[in-house]
Amino acid sequence: QLQASGGGLVQAGESLRLSCSASGRSFSNGVMAWFRQAPGKEREFVAVSWRSGATYYADSLKGRFTISRDKAKNTMYLQMNSLKPEDTAVYYCAASTSIILSRVRESDGYGYWGQGTQVTVSS
Repeated sequence: QLQASGGGLVQAGESLRLSCSASGRSFSNGVMAWFRQAPGKEREFVAVSWRSGATYYADSLKGRFTISRDKAKNTMYLQMNSLKPEDTAVYYCAASTSIILSRVRESDGYGYWGQGTQVTVSS
């Protein structure tokens, strides 16, 4: 029901925009988020967008990444600027129709997941 796209191979300092399209159900009244998982590491929280439009980011990514949503298109985006080699990971989109505030950074708080899109940043 979630389809992530937009990943690719870029050089350090360049930008990418990821998309996450939802089908089968609307998440316009729910919470949508991005996570990422680098090789050999645990999946980590990137950013979340509430239905109100409020957003929240992992501290280390503030200022470089921007999450946004187009409710009419049932699509979420992640604009990634000034990419670094350490941003290399598989990026996943996730959604929840209802999540406890304290769990928004926890992957098991989300019931819907996309398949992931690979982002590789070369130095």
